[in-house]
Amino acid sequence: MGNGERIFITAKLPDYIRVGNGDDVTEKYLFLTTSHDGSGSITAAFTPIRIVCQNTLNASLRNMSNVVRIKHTAGAPQRLEDAHKLMGMANKLSKQLEDIFNQWAKVSVTDREVKKLIQLALCPNKETHDLIKKGAENELSTVFKNTVDDAFAYAMMSDTQQMDTTKGTLFGAYNAVTGYYQNVCSYKTDEKKLDSIVMGGTAQKRTQKAFELCSDFERIGMDVFNVN
Repeated sequence: MGNGERIFITAKLPDYIRVGNGDDVTEKYLFLTTSHDGSGSITAAFTPIRIVCQNTLNASLRNMSNVVRIKHTAGAPQRLEDAHKLMGMANKLSKQLEDIFNQWAKVSVTDREVKKLIQLALCPNKETHDLIKKGAENELSTVFKNTVDDAFAYAMMSDTQQMDTTKGTLFGAYNAVTGYYQNVCSYKTDEKKLDSIVMGGTAQKRTQKAFELCSDFERIGMDVFNVN
């Protein structure tokens, strides 16, 4: 990446995250990136990828991050400790995400609720958020409305959104956002796409917001649309 000063590696982990009756399968990966000049640290992240549409479903739980940073200066004992921490994080997150996704696949949502969840997840600022809250959609920017429409179209029409696990479900609503950024949104380069989806860029922040909104929707239903 860049001019060659940054490198990344993906390592596939054994087993899968299985949703529904087993047809909807997500592979488990560790993503590691570092630099040749020794600056910064090695960043390792747990990044599940849904096979049917290559959606990166990386998410941090409220009490747990999906990222571990390893210092270049660490000695062998510290590196072993970091490796154990990394694998423990991956194992725990994969089990928790499997439970969450299977529960979401049982929660029904209407098309209107899906669009509202998409609007709130993709919301770029407080001004837009306030307009959504008061229902002033005619005052939203054309760029934002077009982005929401594209994500909603993906939610309604993509083949991978017509499965038992995704059609009319909360899991499908979450996948509408991840799928938009993975398969619909345009990026200037593959590197910018990687940075946006995996390296803490806009796509990762928006999909994390979608994850949190879906978690809240499961807990309190439509009241999530009224929470500031």
